[in-house]
Amino acid sequence: MAERAAGRGAEGHRSASAPSGPVARFPAPLQGAVHPGAWWAWALGMGTAATRTTNPLLLGLLLAVSAYVVATCRTVAGSAYPAFVRLGLTVLLIRLVFATLLGSAIPGTHVLLTLPEVPLPHWAQGIRIGGEVTAEGLLFAFYDGLRLAALLVCVGAANSLAAPSRLLKSLPGALYEAGVAVVVALTFAPHLIADVRRVRAARRLRGRPDRGLRGLAQVGLPVLEGALERSVALAAAMDARGYGRTADVPAPVRRTTAALTLGGLLGVCAGTYGLLTAAGGTYGLPLLLAGVAAALAGLRLGGRRSPRTRYRPDRFGVRAWLVTGSGVAVAALVSWAAASDPSALSPGVVPLVAPALPLWPAAAVLLGLIPAFVAPAPKEPS
Repeated sequence: MAERAAGRGAEGHRSASAPSGPVARFPAPLQGAVHPGAWWAWALGMGTAATRTTNPLLLGLLLAVSAYVVATCRTVAGSAYPAFVRLGLTVLLIRLVFATLLGSAIPGTHVLLTLPEVPLPHWAQGIRIGGEVTAEGLLFAFYDGLRLAALLVCVGAANSLAAPSRLLKSLPGALYEAGVAVVVALTFAPHLIADVRRVRAARRLRGRPDRGLRGLAQVGLPVLEGALERSVALAAAMDARGYGRTADVPAPVRRTTAALTLGGLLGVCAGTYGLLTAAGGTYGLPLLLAGVAAALAGLRLGGRRSPRTRYRPDRFGVRAWLVTGSGVAVAALVSWAAASDPSALSPGVVPLVAPALPLWPAAAVLLGLIPAFVAPAPKEPS
């Protein structure tokens, strides 16, 4: 009897301590998510293609391709793309304003308006403020500004498609601390934009102005205060979790790591210079390959100082290779087209003629649509 009573008591104790609701689980990763490094490689390839041309039709096609891929493949959390689009438009507008006020070095005959010119001293020759504003100068500024805006939008696409924190998990240990700094810098803009929206919404609910110089000053102060508080909290959290802890590595290994890394970087610089010059074509490629190998060996040895573990690491599968290959193909083909036919990818503004769309570079840009078909938006686990 005593044994039965003890068993019933133990059973009752187990049933009372057991949770009545569903068991809590750690959130599973998104099903079908592509490796974040693949998205960044794709975006950097698109951005490289944007830097190789000033043709507005090709740049507009690049922007359309990136927008379609982001709309098709991004998750709900990816909301930084519209902010980068607005940033690109702001950069384009500033470039046009500077070209209007400060003039342009491009000679032109189609004068749109004439602004009052400010006389400058003789030591400021070559610089003018005001004067004639020509259509050729504005068009050249528009082409140049649109190229920079396209590059910013491609970076925004990478930030929307792949969280920088996921990319940080895939970095080697030697680059972990530098990667943390880059991740903090990349995630600062979305948090800042969210703070601005929150403060402006709160001011509108209270009937206070949120526009103009006065509203900008009163919105900027709480946003700056929130950014400082977030940085202090982040520093305290990193310190509490032992960030910066390094393992004991023998002195010869540290010296070998430093020598390989520094020598590899010097080899990469010298090899790249050799490839860009006509006289260094014989030694450029071998020196570049040797530098890359030495730098990778240095990173491999340097990872011993940062003992880290990865929880549910991202896999670089077939779809990730397809996404990466599409970005690399766009960059390589557009760069080759820029070298073989520079007039098509960098149309002139004197004389003032409409730019034409080159077919082969446009077809190369369309290869950037491959991620929209092979890597659709990942689904939340059920």
